[in-house]
Amino acid sequence: MIPASKWLFAQPVSATFPQAVVVKNGQPSQLLKAALHALGGMERFVKAGDVVVVKPNIGWDRPPELAANTNPLLVEAIVKACFKAGAKQVKVFDRTCNDPRRCYRNSKIAERARAAGADVMHVRRNRFTTLAINGQLIKEWPIYEDYLKADKVINVPIAKQHSLSTVTLGLKNLMGVMGGNRGNIHNHFARKLTEIDGRILPTLTIIDAYRILTANGPQGGSPDYVKIKRTLIASDCTVSADYLALPLFGYHLEQVEHIKVAAQKGLARYDLKKLKVKEINLA
Repeated sequence: MIPASKWLFAQPVSATFPQAVVVKNGQPSQLLKAALHALGGMERFVKAGDVVVVKPNIGWDRPPELAANTNPLLVEAIVKACFKAGAKQVKVFDRTCNDPRRCYRNSKIAERARAAGADVMHVRRNRFTTLAINGQLIKEWPIYEDYLKADKVINVPIAKQHSLSTVTLGLKNLMGVMGGNRGNIHNHFARKLTEIDGRILPTLTIIDAYRILTANGPQGGSPDYVKIKRTLIASDCTVSADYLALPLFGYHLEQVEHIKVAAQKGLARYDLKKLKVKEINLA
């Protein structure tokens, strides 16, 4: 059995750096640069020789302007930062909801990630490994092998409204490495998602909120649903990053069940009530 959650505490908790960073009013590459500098650099998370998975949202056959998928310019900048930190290989993939070829192409993520040197891969059905979850509702679940075998994982969701889960952020984005019938997770969603996520939490979560989708989520479809926020949130704690993204939509923790349950179950690396956040305004 391939071990899970090996990335979560790959970097010890440090009192030197903030636990999370919120950067506003910049282009995607500028936002990332400022966030990584505040967190101690990508070198704090990615070491020489690492195989790194960068996991964006590529789920929908939509152009970047409609905010259904992660901003391709941010994905490109993250891939470059990984290589600069010494990564041997960077893999980019997602289990899409629409036709994968169209999603990869029309999102512009494949183009920009390849330009930065990443290996952009389509998810293959024969590359899932059954992982023991040992939860109350989920005993095991198929997870993508390339994700499990990576030395480091960078989770890069886009901030969106979602008709089922209220919002989709870092915790929800991990469904893109889950196999099987994902519709089965939607019953008792918060409990099932957090049981699986607890076994596969990433090294670093970087939330793309340059554009956010405010309605008809998760796939959008109209510019009227999009707001320009020019914001990025980053943390080595996925729950903390998700928590900090809630005000973008006017929500608080009690209104988003799966994030609340994740915090209650101990998936948060930090105390959300005492979170040490560095806020940066590039304007």
